[in-house]
Amino acid sequence: MPLTLPRLDQARPLRPHARDGVVQGIACFGRRALAGVAALAASLLLAGCQPAPVAPLKVGMNSWIGYDPLVLARDGDWIDRSQVKVVELSSSSETLRSFRNGLIDAAALTLDEALRLADEGQDLRVVALLDASAGADVVVARPGIDTPQALKGETVAVESSTVGALMLYRLLQAGGLQAADVTVLNLEAGLHLEALTQGRAAAAITYQPLAGTLHREGFNTIFDSAGMRDELLDVLVVRSATLAQRPAQVDQLVAAWRDGLALLVRDPDNAARELARGSDMTAEEYAATLDGLAFYSLSDSLAELGGQPPALARNGERLVQTLLSTGALRALPDWNQLIDPGPVRRVAARGSVS
Repeated sequence: MPLTLPRLDQARPLRPHARDGVVQGIACFGRRALAGVAALAASLLLAGCQPAPVAPLKVGMNSWIGYDPLVLARDGDWIDRSQVKVVELSSSSETLRSFRNGLIDAAALTLDEALRLADEGQDLRVVALLDASAGADVVVARPGIDTPQALKGETVAVESSTVGALMLYRLLQAGGLQAADVTVLNLEAGLHLEALTQGRAAAAITYQPLAGTLHREGFNTIFDSAGMRDELLDVLVVRSATLAQRPAQVDQLVAAWRDGLALLVRDPDNAARELARGSDMTAEEYAATLDGLAFYSLSDSLAELGGQPPALARNGERLVQTLLSTGALRALPDWNQLIDPGPVRRVAARGSVS
């Protein structure tokens, strides 16, 4: 069952900056005005010689609840927005497109998505681990379908992403089904409710907070990611050029994750109330969903990214073999090339400021 890549959109060309205007009509000024104009022109000339301000590092992410520590850090003003900009995108497919097209510098992705991008030739580095799904990715189905086996002959809505394909792969295994036993409807996660209510799909592979909406509409969970923690792992990736040219900004991004996670751990009830407002979930539902996630601290990241070979290479072996067997990867990843623990190591050494 090959995994399909989302269609690539062409990046929109950037509009060049307008050139500075030319000061005219100097002859109309008196001697004092001329001196003032000369001083102004000199200051503008000197300003023009200064290096252009560095643009903020843009990190893209979808609405996955596991990325919310970055939202907490941003909304709690733990991020210097002149240096790091958190860009919330509509789906994982949109995040991948934005990274491929150079519209963002970094991204919160699942490990399988990062491996796929590297396999395509994208020069990126995994600089931190974020979280692992231990039940927060789910398959929901209409009433009357209570087990994976009952999906035989039915249509399943799946976002065109590796996570969706991996969940489908394990779902079919759990039900003793073959790929030909179900019809796959490739559809972004935000459109799954419409497909289910219209009867175009009997089940959908989704994730929180979107799953909460589907539950409230009467659809029930028949499978989840509880046994897939080593496969559904989220990581922070950065372009290698960005890491080489703007390491301080990458360090600030890693520090923002640390501080946002600290806020979540220190006061989970208040964090759940704040974050639930934008998730279509109640605070209680949000807090319950957190139980299906395992977050990674900086020390956890160092334990996985450090060493020769990195521990992540060993722990990701099952995922790599699955991706190879389904055609999602063409070759084994070069883990030593893919991983850079430097930012986490530097930020951890400086200590927390939160």
